[in-house]
Amino acid sequence: MARVPVAALSTMLNRTPNRPRPARPRSLPSLELAARPNPWLRALGLTTVVLVGAWLGLLIVGNVRAPVGPMDTTMALRPSLSGGTKINVSPLGSLSLDSHVAPVRLDVNVDQLDPLRSQALVDHPERLSGLQDEVARDVEHGTLDLAVRSCVAAVSGAMALGLAVYRRPRRALTAGGLALALLAASGVSAYATWNPKSVLEPRFSGLLSSAPSVVGNARSIVTEFDVYQKELARLVTNVTKLYDVTSTLPAYRPDPSTLRVLHVSDIHLNPASWKIIGSLVEQYKVDVIVDSGDTMDHGTAAENGFLDPIRDLGVPYVWVRGNHDSRTTQRYLERMKNVHVLDDGRAETVAGLRFAGIGDPQFTPDRSAVPGGDASERLAGDRLASALRDQRTAGTPVDVAVAHEPSAARETDGTVPLVLCGHLHHEGTELLPFGTRLRMEGSTGGSGLRAVERTYPAPIEASILYFDRDSRRLQAWDAIKLGGLGLTTAEVSRHLADDNQPGITGTSRSPSPTSPSTSP
Repeated sequence: MARVPVAALSTMLNRTPNRPRPARPRSLPSLELAARPNPWLRALGLTTVVLVGAWLGLLIVGNVRAPVGPMDTTMALRPSLSGGTKINVSPLGSLSLDSHVAPVRLDVNVDQLDPLRSQALVDHPERLSGLQDEVARDVEHGTLDLAVRSCVAAVSGAMALGLAVYRRPRRALTAGGLALALLAASGVSAYATWNPKSVLEPRFSGLLSSAPSVVGNARSIVTEFDVYQKELARLVTNVTKLYDVTSTLPAYRPDPSTLRVLHVSDIHLNPASWKIIGSLVEQYKVDVIVDSGDTMDHGTAAENGFLDPIRDLGVPYVWVRGNHDSRTTQRYLERMKNVHVLDDGRAETVAGLRFAGIGDPQFTPDRSAVPGGDASERLAGDRLASALRDQRTAGTPVDVAVAHEPSAARETDGTVPLVLCGHLHHEGTELLPFGTRLRMEGSTGGSGLRAVERTYPAPIEASILYFDRDSRRLQAWDAIKLGGLGLTTAEVSRHLADDNQPGITGTSRSPSPTSPSTSP
């Protein structure tokens, strides 16, 4: 047998077609997938960069200084969850307007009153007639400049932060484009939800809580505020007046054509309430106070001395019994000269307005649940509605009805223009199906001693109602909210009745069971 050399054998084996060559090692696909970033995390990171960069851009260079009439102002757009407009009038406070719903808020800071422009108005009072048009033009120019500067600031901020984070120009351009798209979407949202009448219902804080008395009475607001620019101009004009009296706000000058009613409820033995009520009576020159019940807490005779400050308020006091007020409480108040206790639908004319009311049929000082309680409230409301119809038939229609429980008050729908109530410890307004407006007051006593049971103290609430002296119809109301126990905040918001909005002419109609009115 022939021998085959080892080298030749090795060569033959290597040439064997059935023997696969060993594959070179390659990187595993799983390693490639692990190195690829999560697209959701990448999108979240880019969104964060856009939002933070745009916010920083607006914060640093997004302000516009603009003269508005005799004032120097600074306008800015700020991120917000609810939108709106905030006007800061340092050191007097601020006022807020529900002007739009968008993720940006318009901030207007009144920096100072220009002495030269102010002196020119004093030297030439004829210029006051054109001040509103001048302010409207100034506001328009300022907002246009603000829009352009805000776009540049937001886009630049997003691009700069994107370049710093990603170090790639393409990513920076993407961040800038997204910031511009976000601003455009915010502008569309603000335009779609723009509410030009929001200036009619501002919310005041700080010393500006007294501003409703400076802005003017309800009648002047109706006749003079017809379009948003003029409304804003008038508001700015009144801010100018406030600057002239920074140390001492001017007192309310009563208008002979306006009756002012202070509505309080659910005092619940809070002694601080009497000082607050006395202050409101003096500040707003109130003609009559209406208390819709629960002045007491347990209705015992030992509590009656708490009611004595009512004698010193200096104005008539209309009162109905609440479920925490006893018959003993009612008899004690009936002996006071300035108190008018209303019960069983009895009507009285007080301070030019005709009131009728009914006491709460329940007495539950321990907050117990009485079977059939709602039915008894509705029955009491039916008795009040029947008395109101009798008054109208007799030619002495009632202007304002008063009950403690809202369920009783709702039964008067169609028999009276306005019904007042309380009980639930929060304020609210409702236009009932047949035209009667229900105005529910919060707790003027901040829920009394129950305020300490909550994590946050309940606010102290009251309302000033403005009535036309001739028609005796509600024109507007100021909802007043003060900080509860241990707080010193104050907020006042003005509201106009539906038939008293600018542009509506003619007299308001009486509520009728056969002519329902639409809700506001």
